[in-house]
Parts: sequence; C-alpha cells; structure tokens
Amino acid sequence: MQVSRTAIAASLLAVVSAVSSRAAEPALPLEKVVLFTSGVGFFQHGGKVDGDAQVEMAFKSEQINDLLKSMVLEDRDGGTVAAVSYASRDPITKTLGTFAVNLTDNPSIGQILGRLRGARIEVAAAPPASGTIVGVEKRTVPVGDDQTVEKEFVTILTKEGLRTLALDTITRLKLLDERLQGELEKALAVLALGTDNDRKSVTLDFAGKGARRVRVGYVQEAPVWKTSYRVVLGAEDGKAAEKDKDKKQEKALLQGWAIVENTTDQDWKDVRMSLVSGRPISFRMDLYQPLYVPRPEVRQELYASLLPQQYGQDLAKRDREFAAAGERQGRIQLARPEKAASGLRGAAAADAPAESSVVGDGKALSLDMAANAGSIQSVAQGATLGELFRYEIAKPVSIARQRSAMLPIVSEQIEAEKVSIYDDRVLAKHPLAGLRLVNSTKLNLMQGPVTVYDGDVYAGDARVEDLVPGSERLVSYAVDLDVEVAPRTEPRPEEIVSVKLAKGTLVVTRKLARRKIFEIKNSGADAVKLLVEHPREEPWKLVALEKPAETTRDRYRFAVTAEPGKPVTLEVAEEQQTLQQLALVNTDDSTILFFTNAKQTSPAVKEALTAVIERKREIERFVQERAKREQEVNVVGQEQERIRQNMAQLERTSDLYTRYVQKFAVQEDRVETLRKEVADLQAKELEARRALDDYLQQLELN
Repeated sequence: MQVSRTAIAASLLAVVSAVSSRAAEPALPLEKVVLFTSGVGFFQHGGKVDGDAQVEMAFKSEQINDLLKSMVLEDRDGGTVAAVSYASRDPITKTLGTFAVNLTDNPSIGQILGRLRGARIEVAAAPPASGTIVGVEKRTVPVGDDQTVEKEFVTILTKEGLRTLALDTITRLKLLDERLQGELEKALAVLALGTDNDRKSVTLDFAGKGARRVRVGYVQEAPVWKTSYRVVLGAEDGKAAEKDKDKKQEKALLQGWAIVENTTDQDWKDVRMSLVSGRPISFRMDLYQPLYVPRPEVRQELYASLLPQQYGQDLAKRDREFAAAGERQGRIQLARPEKAASGLRGAAAADAPAESSVVGDGKALSLDMAANAGSIQSVAQGATLGELFRYEIAKPVSIARQRSAMLPIVSEQIEAEKVSIYDDRVLAKHPLAGLRLVNSTKLNLMQGPVTVYDGDVYAGDARVEDLVPGSERLVSYAVDLDVEVAPRTEPRPEEIVSVKLAKGTLVVTRKLARRKIFEIKNSGADAVKLLVEHPREEPWKLVALEKPAETTRDRYRFAVTAEPGKPVTLEVAEEQQTLQQLALVNTDDSTILFFTNAKQTSPAVKEALTAVIERKREIERFVQERAKREQEVNVVGQEQERIRQNMAQLERTSDLYTRYVQKFAVQEDRVETLRKEVADLQAKELEARRALDDYLQQLELN
C-alpha cells in the first residue's frame, strides 16, 4: 500500500511534538573525488567527530552493493570504527511494518492511539491527565439544531478512574513508554528518508574520546571522464613560429580539457579532483541481497533401503595429517606475526592482513589516492600509478549536482610537423593534411578529439591516441587538395627458384612478385612532405628500391618530398616465396618432365627425375601386361559359360558335344597359363614398386 508521507508527518506532528529530538549528527562533507576511465569514481568524505558519534549518510539502492564492496573508514586520532549499519533493501512499506508503531497505511491520530492500546500517555487537556490507553471510539455528536458530526474520543485509565476525552480538545500527547517512543522515532526516520523511495540510510558508528578526524571513502559508478584538445599552429607569443628548415617543425600551442559530469545528488564544492587514465578492473557484486545456504535434508534411516556406506580413515594416517596441518599453521603465523584484530574488525576483518586495515589505532593507510609525485605543469599535476596515469587538478573544483564542467589539464608549447598522409584505401586521389605531434610535455595525454587551428583559422578535426611523454603520433585533419596521387599496380610473372628432392617428395620453391607505383603531383605553392602508407601483408617482403621511413604494426610508411610542379614517383616492390611439395609416386609423368626441363633444376635432380620416370614406366608396363592377361581370362571365362549352356542341351554321344569337351580342355589349359603369368607380373610389379620406394627414400638432392 502506498504511504502518503505528507499526511503522516502532519498527523504525527501533534503526537510527537513533545518528543525530544536527537542531537544533530556530525556531517562529513565531500572533500575529494577521483574519476577513472573505467566507469567508476572514488569519493572521499572527511570531518571531525567528538566522543562516541554516529554519522548518517544516504545512498541510492543501486549504490549499496558498491558501497559494501569498497567502503574504507579511518578514525585517524586513536578512535575505532564501531559498526556500519544500513537499511534493509525491502521497500519502505515492509520496513515500516516491522516497527511496534505501524505507520504503513497513513493512519490518523485516532488510529495510532488505537494501535497503542495499553500504552501509558500524558495528554494536555482541560484538565491535564495521564494514564493507560483503553481504546478509541467514534461518536456522533449534534452540532447546531439539526446537524451532527462524527468525532473521535480516547478513553484513558487514570488514577481517578476512566476518563474519555475528545481528540480535538487535546493540544499535546506524550508517550511515557521509552521503548514505544524509540520505535516511533525510528519509524519516522525511515519515513523521512523514504521521501525518495530509492534512498537507503547508512550509519557509521565511531568510538573514542575527544575530538578526532575521520574519513570515509568508497567507489561508485560514475560517468567516464573525457578529454578534448586544441592545437594552434603558426603563432608563438604573437610572432611567427620558429621552424627547422630541414624538418619543417614548429612550435604549436596544445590546450587540453577534461570533461567531467557530476551525476550525483550532491554538489561538489571545493573538492580536490583527480582524473585517472587507465582501465583498472572493476565489477559489480550483489552483496546487498541476503544469501541463504541450502541445508541438506536428513531422513530417518530405513534398514530396508540401505544408504551408500562411508568408512572411517586409518587413525595413524589421520594423526600424521593432523600434525602436518599444525606445522602449516605455525609457518603461516611466523610469516605474519603482526596480524591482530583492533577496534571493530569482526570475524571477517580479523582475517584480513593487518597492513590492509584502515581502522584501529589511527596509523592505518591514508585514503589519499596518490602521493605528491610528478612535476608541476602549467595547469595540472601528473603522476603515474602503475598501469594508470593521474591528472591532479591544481585548484579545488566546484560542480553543482547534475551539472558538467570542462577542466583545463594542459596548456603548453609542443613540437608539430606539417605532413600529408596518403593511403589509397582511405582516399584514392588526394592525401590528408596532417601533423606529426611530439608530446614534449611531462604529462600522459589520453586519447581524444583534436581541433586544429592554423593561425586564427579553423583547419579541421582529428583524433589522437594515448601519448606518453616523449612519444609522437600522426593525426590527419583535412583533405590536401593541392597534392594528387595516382597509384597503379604492375603484375610480375611467377618464377621457379629451386627444385629439390627430399625422400620421395619434389620440393619446388616459387617466387611471387608484385610492384606498386605511386605518381605524385603537387600543384601548391610550397613543398610537401608526403607520407605514403602501404599495407604490411605476410608473407610479402619488401625488396630493395625504397626503404620505408617508418614501419608500424600493419603499415609501411614511405617519405616523399613533393616539390611544386615537379612530378615524383614512388615504387614499392614486394615478393614472397612459396613451397610446393609433390609426392613423386602420385605425380604424373608430364608434371615430372616439366620440372626436369626447368632451367633451375640441377643436373643431379634432372638425372634422378629421369630415373624416376623410367622406373614408373617399367611399373606401368607390368601393370598393363597384367591387365591384358586378366582381360583374356575374363574373355575365356565368358566363352566357357556359353559352352556349358550349349552342352547342357546336347547328347553326350554327339560329335558336337565331344568337340565342346575338347575345346573346354584347351581353354582350361590357357586359363591356367594366364593365371600363372598374372601372378608373376604382380610379383614383378610389387618388386618394382618396392625398388622405386627404396630409391626415392635415399634421394636428398638440391
């Protein structure tokens, strides 16, 4: 059932008007924000507490899991963290239903008093009274001559007896039961926090004496901060830029900005801001949801249905294992003698390494995310954090909630060289105007868009990858219409490089070649340094004509100077070698003859290949002779079958029958002879094949 908080607050105002309010809890203002490019942020609050104190904080429900996973607390001046408690993840209506005073259904004052039957109260009426609530009832009372109205009355058992009072005559109510008073306060606190249904309270309990400094830090989801840059060419302090005539390098102004969004529900006022570039591993885990371990169900044993049996361990072996476990535990304690529980650590915290604790004696780790390392830059301070890099914003930052800001992180002179970059897969006719940027700052520059200005004129946009100090990158920002490139490809015939024999295998090495020619024309007024990009494709290798000025993971980059009105040509030649392996036993004679006649084949290999052909032809002769005889056997068999059919229809005493018998005998003699010849030819073929195999296996010729 939905709760109307406004009505509840109005109704309970009269009930608890005399209730003593809690002392205001010490607030911990936000003092530091560290944003990461992995989609999380570290938020640090700091302040002071006095004695045993509680700090109330509020978070959205979806933030509680990150809070439970990452919150670190520090009582820095000798105190301890006593406990961290937080609201249930149940909806507010369910939470309200757990208190002794149930405010779930927006009850009236009369309904509240009815639910408090038996409780002792004190009322301000005429005259005042105190006693035990007996009940609440509604009565219809006359108003004027012919009208009535319904009123609520409460009946109280006082020392003088029962007393009934109209609720509209009572100016103040006070609960005399401290337990009920506390329950009512808690319910009201939940209701007040529930103004936003999605917010949950977190209470931090600090234990100690006197005024102390405390800190709270935690990691939560945050928008990825972004960078954008501007490069201004052609001017330095209002004068023409100094240029190196050979390299055509000039000083350019690099201005970098970090784009930061405050999507939280609180204003960031004068916070220390750090921006970390890198990808630390971060994940979400549901620690807010209560988890229950399923327990096995044990049933009464029935002798009629025996369970699988388990048998005890040998006692001597068990004693040895127990002793070994004790030795291992002793070694662990010797390795970590400093481990001890202090303050509130609980069972889980006591198992953590002492050096990782942030609670206890006040000498725990600082919550600062980095040391004061790095050089002072014109706007930001930079420092490395292992695989990460951090920008420390020099001045405190203020950003209102649900607002964004651009923060300057670099404004320095860097080296820049104008070039044109050509890749026919990007644009076939013209190169792109570009810059070779050298990060001469001491800052790591994170990837982002770059807007290029040539003097006071917008020249175009580019993108730059991450730049560590001292490194350089090419960026392109416009089409160079003054330079035109015409590429063409010239095919090259395939060549045989070598022919070798290796144990019955013919190994042929072939060379494939290709050549690409770039014709370049510059119609502008100034000479242009042109970088021609050509793909690196394995197993193709460059051959000699032009060496690349640079080589990337997947590109060759050739440098060409294009003078105005003077065409220039760049030729890129590549080749690769391929291996072809042929089993000579299965290769036809025409293919073997082709390689025998190749000019790259050595005399020894030619001689061996000729011998292989002769041996294969000898085997083929045996095969053909055997096939002829087998064919003749088949023909004789067919003839004998015809004779048998004729003889079955003749008289055995006839002359024709006698002739058939004689012819059949002659054919049988011939079949017997043919079968002997087939067997002999099979043996010769087998011997010839074996001899060929032996011959091939001993061939190792180049």
